Amino acid sequence: MNVIETRLKGVVIIEPVVFGDHRGFFLESYNQNSYRAAGIQENFVQDNHSRSGKDVLRGLHFQRKKPQGKLVRVTEGEVFDVAVDINPHSETFTQWVGITLSANNHRQFYVPPGYAHGFVVISETADFQYKCTEFYDPADEGGILWNDSRLAIDWPVINPKLSDKDRNLPTIEQALDQLTTSI
Repeated sequence: MNVIETRLKGVVIIEPVVFGDHRGFFLESYNQNSYRAAGIQENFVQDNHSRSGKDVLRGLHFQRKKPQGKLVRVTEGEVFDVAVDINPHSETFTQWVGITLSANNHRQFYVPPGYAHGFVVISETADFQYKCTEFYDPADEGGILWNDSRLAIDWPVINPKLSDKDRNLPTIEQALDQLTTSI
């Protein structure tokens, strides 16, 4: 596999080796030894799978006291996936990295604990799968408003479909007290 570092510490793009022919393809979606050799040392404890329609935006989410690392991929369709540095003590605080993940490019995106994460569907539908390093705890959940001007994320959609929860998330400035407990 090919591991591509980004400007955010620990956030990496993973391009698996894909073996394909006229019958289809095969790829190894996870091998603990390979991922540890690539620098991803965390243990994964929960797998999730979501399906969303075009222009659905989920995020930007994080957990405060038990931050989750996420190894994400798309098995059907295409999404624009984003990681945001929410550590107020980091040199890259408020910076983000975005990548297109699709069933065709087979790329994965590793977002370590301590980052906010979100994605928007850019195909008609998308199946989004991810491994988490910590169990989901709704009482520990936090979030940042998707279109916070301080973040200036270049989302490929103007009017996304949002849940009420995501529509009403605070800006990063309003959430500062939540952020100091998530690092």
